[in-house]
Amino acid sequence: MLRAAAGALCLALFFVAGCAHSPLSRTQAEQAVPFWHGRLALRFDNPEKPSFFANFELTGHDQVGELNLFGPLGNTVASLRWTPQGAVLISNGESRQFESLDALATEATGAAIPITALFQWLHGQNTVVAGWQADLSQLAQGRLQARRAQPEPAAELRIILEP
Repeated sequence: MLRAAAGALCLALFFVAGCAHSPLSRTQAEQAVPFWHGRLALRFDNPEKPSFFANFELTGHDQVGELNLFGPLGNTVASLRWTPQGAVLISNGESRQFESLDALATEATGAAIPITALFQWLHGQNTVVAGWQADLSQLAQGRLQARRAQPEPAAELRIILEP
């Protein structure tokens, strides 16, 4: 169940046609906090590892933030919240605690996702991560793609940002 919710998270991270979310009305203070929404997909080059697809809303940064994943009909599949003290995954009315966002992502997807680099990539910084190659060439058009060659299995993360 956790892998399914996390999978949806991961992409509902890391592209599925889904319901578009209307822009949220955000206060001036909220606008100072980074916010992204769109669709994400995480695919593994291994048929035993399921691919994940989801709509998402992401706010914050690698130290403090929240990621909400939505199914194609707009229903909340999972909600992740994290601080330096730990991370929480809420799915199907259940809550699970993790020591960090990295631990939560690894447990949920079965693979280490470079969370800190992901936030830097979203800000247009081409941060180098061992085993990963990010393609930021279409970030201005709202598209980010990152591919992991090592360790096996290879993985691909795609994110489509909506205005």
